[in-house]
Amino acid sequence: MKVFNGKQAAEDYMAAHTLTFSTPDLTLKRFSFWLGDIVPDPNNKEETMPRLMTYIEEKDFAPTQVIDDDSYEPSGAVLKSGLYDSTNTDSGSQTKFCSECGEKISASARFCTECGAGQE
Repeated sequence: MKVFNGKQAAEDYMAAHTLTFSTPDLTLKRFSFWLGDIVPDPNNKEETMPRLMTYIEEKDFAPTQVIDDDSYEPSGAVLKSGLYDSTNTDSGSQTKFCSECGEKISASARFCTECGAGQE
């Protein structure tokens, strides 16, 4: 996959240009024009290309896990931590019981924090 290395481009621009009396708007416009400047192709000196193309890199990314809103797998990270109201069922708030495992859960919970079963 080809990606734009914007961080390196911005660092190169900031290192070579003074920002005295510049507004963010003006800096962004100048940076955009700088990226669009025609420069010699590093691989073929007789050709030219926009500077932006010198910051395009080939990267291999591992496939990311798709988050499914219809399922939930408890990781144990927030269970019974008391950080989130939906997991703290001892505070007298309205509760119900999981339809799968019978665990006490918040009345507004979409999933059981113990077994991950969807709730209606």
